[in-house]
Amino acid sequence: MTIRWRSATVQRLGASWPGSQELFATLTSGPEAGTEVKALAHPDLVGSPQPGERVLLNTSALARGLGTGGYALVVALPDALPADPPAGPGHLVKARYTPLQTMVLGVDDQESEHHALLADADDLDATPVVVADLHSALPAILAGVRVEAPGARVVYVMTDGGALPAAFSRAVAGLREAGWLTSCVSTGQAFGGDLEASTVHTGLLAAKLVAGADVVVVAQGPGNLGTGSRWGFSGVAVGEALNAAAVLGGRPVAALRVSEADARDRHRGVSHHTLTAVGRVALAPVDVVVPDSPGAFYDGVRDQARSLCGRHTYVEVPGAGLDEALATSPVRLSTMGRGLDTDRAAFLTAAAAGRHAARLLTS
Repeated sequence: MTIRWRSATVQRLGASWPGSQELFATLTSGPEAGTEVKALAHPDLVGSPQPGERVLLNTSALARGLGTGGYALVVALPDALPADPPAGPGHLVKARYTPLQTMVLGVDDQESEHHALLADADDLDATPVVVADLHSALPAILAGVRVEAPGARVVYVMTDGGALPAAFSRAVAGLREAGWLTSCVSTGQAFGGDLEASTVHTGLLAAKLVAGADVVVVAQGPGNLGTGSRWGFSGVAVGEALNAAAVLGGRPVAALRVSEADARDRHRGVSHHTLTAVGRVALAPVDVVVPDSPGAFYDGVRDQARSLCGRHTYVEVPGAGLDEALATSPVRLSTMGRGLDTDRAAFLTAAAAGRHAARLLTS
């Protein structure tokens, strides 16, 4: 394991959104000294950097060309350390035993005002739970929900397969601001949501019982891990989240990962990630949703979806109106760098899952 450490001086600040601050800094150490890099700070963790201040950066992912956003990450402001947080309740540690582990008050924590509500909670009362592989599916799913139920309260349960800080997601910030998203619950090692939960299970229950969700969407944070192997990808957790939704009495809905533009054959049509996570890992029956869009590509997607439905239920929903709904998204639609114009199928299929979830509210 290696970390590429660099010191730098902040030159100017860039864009900001709740919990995150972009900045541009000139490296002052290493062979790249004198080079300007784009970096990201989470002020709740490290403080608020200002021009002229010295920052300590982790540039490992940036150097390898990895990571959503292409950032160096601010580890510390050595000369401007933030004040100690006020004393308060909560003993749930996230990003455990890393240098930036953070202590939060979990919604299921014994010190939480919601502990009594969640202590023996065990039922989602048939709440639709849409589970997606990629974070980029979130706004598309919400667009589909809003076609059928514009007033529905939608809560996002963020798993820890991608980015751990919820603040890293511009989508969550923009969807909250636009009123499309009611709340974010960060689970596992992920942190920074409106509510913190120990597990996906308590995250789902908190979404329903504390945040008042009509529909729940589960997905990892921005970024994901894939190795080109059958089992080596973070989206395996999709199957586990679908199982959790079923165990708790929800209505699990699989949002298929689909692409018509990915250069990798294993992700064209229905991704091999979905075929494994939904076809092999999801042991409880779930709804597998596809749009009824015409064309040979969608015929192939529907055939692949049907192949998943030995124990699952195949559901075909109208695609009419979904393109118009996607066009109203308050945040940019982008998956693996591709937008709606270049990979429409990715977003249309996610929106179809959202439409189906909304229809379950009245069924």
